[in-house]
Amino acid sequence: MDFSPIQLLIVLAIILLVFGAKKLPEIGRNLGSGAREFKDGITGASDHTDGDAISGPPKREDEKVG
Repeated sequence: MDFSPIQLLIVLAIILLVFGAKKLPEIGRNLGSGAREFKDGITGASDHTDGDAISGPPKREDEKVG
């Protein structure tokens, strides 16, 4: 099954009409985070939230910070 660029443009235009331009970035973010969570679950990657930099080992509770 081979898709031509024209067919892909038609599908993207239909998606744009159905969901609207304002909703597409949110849908893309949700799909990306879902794919990332799935990949992390499969590979067993460490848990971290979006936007947080991994800065080393976690702090112990008895250590005073700041």
